[in-house]
Amino acid sequence: MTKKQKFYLTTPLYYVNDVPHIGHAYTTIAADVLARFKRMSGFDVYFLTGTDEHGQKIADAAKEHNYSPQEYVNMVVERFKDAWLTLGISYNDFIRTTEERHVKVVQNIFQKLLDQGDVYPGEYEGWYCTPCETFWTEFQVSETGNTCPDCKRPVHKLKEKTFYFKLSKYQDKLLKHIESHPEFVLPASRRNEVLSFIKQGLKDLSVTRTTFKWGVPVPGQEGHVVYVWFDALINYISAPGFTSNEKKFAGLWPADVHLMGKEIVRFHAVIWPIMLMALGLPLPKTVFGHGWWTVEGEKMSKSKGNVVDPIALSKEYGVDPVRYFLLREVPFGVDGDFSKKSFINRYNSDLANDIGNLLNRTLTMVEKYFGGVIPEAGENTFDEASEELVNLANETPGIVASQMDKLAFSDALSAVWELINKANKYIELEAPWKLSKEGKTDNLKSVIFNLCDVLRTVAILVTPFIPTTTSRMWEQLGLTDPIEKPGIKIAGTKVAKADPLFPRLEKK
Repeated sequence: MTKKQKFYLTTPLYYVNDVPHIGHAYTTIAADVLARFKRMSGFDVYFLTGTDEHGQKIADAAKEHNYSPQEYVNMVVERFKDAWLTLGISYNDFIRTTEERHVKVVQNIFQKLLDQGDVYPGEYEGWYCTPCETFWTEFQVSETGNTCPDCKRPVHKLKEKTFYFKLSKYQDKLLKHIESHPEFVLPASRRNEVLSFIKQGLKDLSVTRTTFKWGVPVPGQEGHVVYVWFDALINYISAPGFTSNEKKFAGLWPADVHLMGKEIVRFHAVIWPIMLMALGLPLPKTVFGHGWWTVEGEKMSKSKGNVVDPIALSKEYGVDPVRYFLLREVPFGVDGDFSKKSFINRYNSDLANDIGNLLNRTLTMVEKYFGGVIPEAGENTFDEASEELVNLANETPGIVASQMDKLAFSDALSAVWELINKANKYIELEAPWKLSKEGKTDNLKSVIFNLCDVLRTVAILVTPFIPTTTSRMWEQLGLTDPIEKPGIKIAGTKVAKADPLFPRLEKK
């Protein structure tokens, strides 16, 4: 038996100082869709997500809510797990940075880098943004009026004993890797930003803190805890078993795709690969930074009260419409804008009118003309319209696979919807009601079979995106074989028409 090819993908570890919002959901749903698609394509998928639970920001939030840091993270992490359960996220592993399996690896790596001279003692004095857990140079903050260049909030001067990691030592090596591997940082706009950042010159990174205690303790260095980003990035190798399960680790690393929002690409495309270079490990194949979501043209913020809660949205409209909208509305990689109006328009147009209507009309005709049993095809390309539909149905899976390999989720869905729209027009062109009236039974059989076979193909292709809906489609088509099974035959099955997949929504 041939061993399955592995596919290892990750979300970032989400910082547990807040509840999950649409930005967290966007990354995680995209990762889930990719994981489901790869599983259906025969890959052995390892899909990792988790939570980043250390750092000053967590300690401050815990104090504000009258909890110890551990109590606080234990409480908040459940919100993420509950959210991913609600949104149908099929992760294989969920790692927390407070887990012993992670802490031990962080400490082992720190000691190894210290022993080989890539980490060294010193003193840090400079600007620090607590909300972003990021150090900034005098020049960087002077350009923004002593505010964080990323979040625009005030930074504060920090002076403390620290250990430095030799980023500068590996600058040229990293630059050469990125320039010779265009797929390493995607999309191209992020790659250009990273290259520009590196060419400005990398400075060694302060990787321990002594002004607070909530972090991974540095062995033998009392008072030092590991800098939260240095700690968190290691999850990508601690979870699959680096230093604890070498066989498992060798079978999984390197990661195929790290997915994240664009604001943290620099950490993943500069600090992380240099850490791996220092450890002598291969680099991940792709770091992909997607865009941000605004809400009706404005940046999401608590103060504006416009933060979109994906769970509340899912409870109101259903999980699958939320999953579909996020990955269909804008190309993956660019910024998107959310509004209730655009969501409802997309729902009614694509889901209710297009796919929902196609299923409902087709099954109604199967019941009316063939007693609810899908007919044999006969000569299913008896005319030009039939030939075009069948050809497009045969071509679409390859188009979708090509787009999914590029993480072009919206384009993949566009290809499926081209097929759906073609099938809806096919009904009008062929007018099955006329074929029945004129006694053209063979042609009628072919039309109805072609429509049912398109629905079978569509259900398979959109399963990674809207899995609950396609399970209902599969049942209504009368199919019982697993949806990923190749070569499923539909002729002769008894359909089970049910309520519409997507009842139309009233515009608000």
